[in-house]
Amino acid sequence: MSSVFSLQRLFAMLIKEFIQMRRDRITFAMMLGIPLIQLVLFGYAINNDPRGLPTALVALANDPYSRAAITALENSQYFKFTATGLSPSEARTLMRKGDVTFVVTIPSDFAKQAEAGRPNALIEADATDPAASGAAVASAPVIIERAVASVKEKNPSLKQDLLRSSTIIHRKYNPEGITQYNIVPGLLGVILQLTLVMMTSISLTRETERGTMENLLAMPASPFEIMCGKVLPYLVVGAVQVAVVLTAGRILFHIPFQGDLTLLIGAILVFVVALILLGYFISTIARTQMQAMQMTFFFFLPSLLLSGFMFPYAGMPGWAQELGEIFPLTHFLRVVRAVMLKGADWSEVSSSVYALFVFVGVLLILALKRFKRTLD
Repeated sequence: MSSVFSLQRLFAMLIKEFIQMRRDRITFAMMLGIPLIQLVLFGYAINNDPRGLPTALVALANDPYSRAAITALENSQYFKFTATGLSPSEARTLMRKGDVTFVVTIPSDFAKQAEAGRPNALIEADATDPAASGAAVASAPVIIERAVASVKEKNPSLKQDLLRSSTIIHRKYNPEGITQYNIVPGLLGVILQLTLVMMTSISLTRETERGTMENLLAMPASPFEIMCGKVLPYLVVGAVQVAVVLTAGRILFHIPFQGDLTLLIGAILVFVVALILLGYFISTIARTQMQAMQMTFFFFLPSLLLSGFMFPYAGMPGWAQELGEIFPLTHFLRVVRAVMLKGADWSEVSSSVYALFVFVGVLLILALKRFKRTLD
């Protein structure tokens, strides 16, 4: 009669489980990859106090006071002047496109006002993401005051009046700093990505697990026709989700809508097609539904962290921003926030929409090639 507990049998079971883990390479890679991704992204890329934010400069004066103020703003490390010598309209276009977070305007009478103790610069901030611009905006008046004071101290002949800031802070697109205005439009992309990629990736692996893949392969249909038949129903699912999120955002959170609805719907359609093709591509790699879910999560996590949804995109280091460019969600967030909150037109979001088209083309080619290999 066997004993109730046997170390030998337990050891055999452990060996068997480790062998199974080694054979399931995708799951084993997820077990190691996801913790490493979290460690690297949270440790290096995520920054709740962003510095070096892109800034456009409109300098209508060139005097010691204005030069000192500009130098002090850049030395604070909050502002990084990436575009100079612009007109006010050119600078504001860059802000609408999302290329800069701030527009600093030095008026022509800055020196006169500085000598009177009232430096009167204008700082316009893209407040669609209050967390990105909050610290920089709060520190800007003090930085300018100190810069002007340092110039006045070097010239004893000037009146050393007590400085009283006349710097104007203009928080654009979200002057009240309401977080929902930034989060809810972004949630549209996050929800679509999570649900559509996962559902589509599971669709083909479900056929394999249930043993119905042979029926599909026996049909007189090309790989492209099979792919269209599998993914087009999820366009309907995506359309329903879009309607629900946009309606709820308007009714529950009073999210403003400043732009063209047709432009937004077109961008959403391209984004949804990219997500469905991504899910289909994952389904041609995964052998089980569990693997498909794991691979979806493996893609979803860095996309969520590096797209600018949870943390300010401009505050991440350069390598993290470049990595974030490979995710469709990054480009979609720029489009949906620009159209809904800034009223951006096609010329201001076209580069992001073209990037989504590139994702669609690349994923379509990969999915078709991978599916052909699975037929062998």
